[in-house]
Amino acid sequence: MNKLAFPILAVLADGKFHSGEALAQRFGVTRATVYNAIQSVSTLGITVFSVRGRGYRLPKAVTLLDADAMVQACGEYAPWFHVQVLAQVDSTNRYLMQESARGVAHGTCVAAHIQTAGRGRRGRQWVSQLGGSVTFSVLWRFQCGAAGLSGLSLVVGLALVRALHSLGLTEVQLKWPNDLLVQHQGQWHKLGGILIELQGDMEGPSAAVIGIGLNLEVAPEMRASIDQPVLGLNALSAQALDPNVLLGRCLSQLAIHLNQFAEQGFAYFQDEWTAAHAFHQQPVNLLLANGQTIPGQVLGVAEEGSLLVETATGQQRFNAGEISVRSAA
Repeated sequence: MNKLAFPILAVLADGKFHSGEALAQRFGVTRATVYNAIQSVSTLGITVFSVRGRGYRLPKAVTLLDADAMVQACGEYAPWFHVQVLAQVDSTNRYLMQESARGVAHGTCVAAHIQTAGRGRRGRQWVSQLGGSVTFSVLWRFQCGAAGLSGLSLVVGLALVRALHSLGLTEVQLKWPNDLLVQHQGQWHKLGGILIELQGDMEGPSAAVIGIGLNLEVAPEMRASIDQPVLGLNALSAQALDPNVLLGRCLSQLAIHLNQFAEQGFAYFQDEWTAAHAFHQQPVNLLLANGQTIPGQVLGVAEEGSLLVETATGQQRFNAGEISVRSAA
């Protein structure tokens, strides 16, 4: 992205028209330079309206991410985190994995206004848009090895649900192992997801880079590129959520849940997680990596976080890396 593009977008974030001349004067450049900078953002899927005689504006006002506002929203857990906001990055997870290898501090959180190559589980692309999603990654270091982190993604999901419930979005539920769902117009819609990548050996210590993407609003043109029903959190709220408050609430709940997880493991959360599971005791189809589909009924989750399903051949246990789960109701 042109180095002037994001400073201009920050001005346009108010949703009002700003003339090319005023923008040029503000940044000490020519109107042609402003034009080129605005043209560069179109490659990122950002729409900027241009009207002769009035100037440029975004389709609507957006609230940009602000590190200080996020930290303030963390409340008493603010000292636990080191927050960075990037204008643009390919992937917050990839960026933080690199920073982790350089020894960046425990509790580092990296959020991005624009993520160009976000990743989901099983190699899927995570689609995001300026002002329409919240994408961030958190580095959390553990004294145990990777083998002791079973159920981590489930605990992260539970933390996010508690954060959203605290903002009044009490209908949000979980789908094993790492999605946030809501039932809307008789159909399950995805609201967000989690991607966790681990560093370290099996014995420890280890580090987890926890990537989180939450939809605020989903533009119609984006829906066509996503292979499942999706919905934005703002559709569930009486008023648009402030992304800084949302992210701060998520961080405070992550601090609570991850600290408890490090001490007692997933078993401590097992009952609470089951109560939030949208598909508990429901018929599902299990989609295996080899293309096979196994129908069954969810019985629950085991103490280490694997999914327990009653199938035609009896009770089976599935691990997160093996399958995707779809409702068969």
